[in-house]
Amino acid sequence: MKDFRTLTEIAKAARENLSDGDWDYLIGGADTETSLRRNRAAVESWVFKPRVLNNVSQVTTASTLLGTPMRMPVLLPPIGSIQVFSSGGGVDVAAAAAEFGILQILSSACEPDFEAVAQAVPGPRIYQLYLTGDQAWMDDNIKRALDAGYTGLCLTADTQVYSRRERDILKRYVPLSGRTATTGTSFNYQASMNWDTVAHIKQNFDIELMIKGVMTSEDAVSCVEAGVDMVYISNHGGRQLDHTRACIDSLPEVSAAVAGRVPVVVDGGFMRGADVVKALCLGADFVGMGRLEGLAMAAGGKEAVRRALDIVEQEIQISMALLGAPGLEHLGPHLLERQQPLSDSHALSAFPLLAEGY
Repeated sequence: MKDFRTLTEIAKAARENLSDGDWDYLIGGADTETSLRRNRAAVESWVFKPRVLNNVSQVTTASTLLGTPMRMPVLLPPIGSIQVFSSGGGVDVAAAAAEFGILQILSSACEPDFEAVAQAVPGPRIYQLYLTGDQAWMDDNIKRALDAGYTGLCLTADTQVYSRRERDILKRYVPLSGRTATTGTSFNYQASMNWDTVAHIKQNFDIELMIKGVMTSEDAVSCVEAGVDMVYISNHGGRQLDHTRACIDSLPEVSAAVAGRVPVVVDGGFMRGADVVKALCLGADFVGMGRLEGLAMAAGGKEAVRRALDIVEQEIQISMALLGAPGLEHLGPHLLERQQPLSDSHALSAFPLLAEGY
């Protein structure tokens, strides 16, 4: 494998290794891709206000989630059909996360399946479940996940139907998960999911529950009142509803509504360590980095994912030190202000040197 020194090199290698169809599946979004671009533009619009003369000779990024020590406040989110980027699929991601010391959320729409991943890489992990069957089917899958050792369950709430993704449609590309923008038949149970579904899970299973797809304070409050254990802000990377607000713009109000009662996770356009620090300043407890996970998988499987995590950790530590923040508890909105982004934002605008041929 290449000796990756930067995330830019990882992104470049991913493009070189992927077909046009698989590449567009990774970096594309729904319809006009406005939600995707807005995610990145909003992240880039927050700028730092560093403080000086603080002792940052030691910078700590460790925390805990679901009773599991986390080396840094980053999660590897669920990605359907992750195996198209590297044949190891979910096992590669699980191994990289376990070796580094963070949690993976495994998608139910990837290969190998959740039981095979658990057998290959034992340890704490969160299982993301799409409802493609009735309540009995759901109950069976949750029980099997518990038996396999999963410590958390993630319900993705923003996939009531499958979106239209024009990059995929124009190429007649169908990901290996089999979901397309024109059928959506496997998602009929997703469309019927509601707060009763949440209540049923909480009443019948002893597992930490995360709701992914929250974008408003109202839904965040409903989650907490329903006993949800983690609130996950996400617009599916701009891949579901087009023209949504950016995830980082939902973060302050959701964090305020949750008021520390449960952890808040956010994803959507976070590609660098500095991006993670911005989210932490605005109230996130953990940050999902899905597209970076996909890029690293395409660049070199497990080893590249592990290397990407090393680089992100370095970037987080450097950003915190230069902000004057020796620990996560020192981060807050006082270290940020909003300004106009410097350039057009897109899925890869976090890596501007790609355009210069690096």
